[in-house]
Amino acid sequence: MEHTIHTRNVIIGHQSPHVIIAGPCVIEDAALVLDTAETLKGLVEQSGFSFVFKSSYDKANRTSLNSYRGPGLLPGLKILERVRDKLNVPILSDIHSIEEVGPAAEILDILQIPAFLCRQTDLIVAAAQTGKIVNIKKGQFLAPWDMKFAVEKVKAQGNDNIILTERGTMFGYNNLVVDIRSLVIMRTFGYPVIFDATHSVQLPGGGQGTSSGQREFVTPLACAAVAAGCDGVFMEVHPDPDHAPSDGPNMVPLTQVAQLLKRLQAITAATSGLA
Repeated sequence: MEHTIHTRNVIIGHQSPHVIIAGPCVIEDAALVLDTAETLKGLVEQSGFSFVFKSSYDKANRTSLNSYRGPGLLPGLKILERVRDKLNVPILSDIHSIEEVGPAAEILDILQIPAFLCRQTDLIVAAAQTGKIVNIKKGQFLAPWDMKFAVEKVKAQGNDNIILTERGTMFGYNNLVVDIRSLVIMRTFGYPVIFDATHSVQLPGGGQGTSSGQREFVTPLACAAVAAGCDGVFMEVHPDPDHAPSDGPNMVPLTQVAQLLKRLQAITAATSGLA
């Protein structure tokens, strides 16, 4: 039996409408974040899906020391709080250390454990102890069945608000491979599973000091994941990704989101009620 996760006006899992977790990779400024969030909310709700807004206050895992990381913890959380209150949407962002957990939990509805930190026990335990929803991204280096141990770390704190996210597997040489079986395997743990369609097409470190990406594969992979029965899709979206300071090559242009959602909607309708 899959657990159902509730946050604000959104239900995730157990045959609920798919959730779309979307927003710019990193916070650049308040205006861009608010405008993008408002547009995304309208598009997602028109599609019949549920919406969670995502953007990072700090991109702690960057290829180069000189890469843009964001405004930082407190200024970034203040911007995310404005989005939450103005649009009444759940907010998700990454946490990277135990020190960030307390302030982040005051603002965020979902605390996200980045893929490279999915085995950091103290961080997962601290996040779980807040009682907030904890979204754990599967490490690029982990087999899907190993994620059950991350789940157990959260459950041991008395917290059943758990989401798992697939974001591809790394075999080196600046590339990731998506195994759709991972979605099915992780759902056997009894918690909702999300597919990260944009980080899965990332080419880590493939851009001479930055990560590159292949956004042309976002749509086919997202379609495959929805057809396979995932509970939602995570995708980073930007009005002008070619000039974004982080993850531009794999982000979806805001102008293309409506068409992508239309395809996901059609697949959802076609597979509705199927075992």
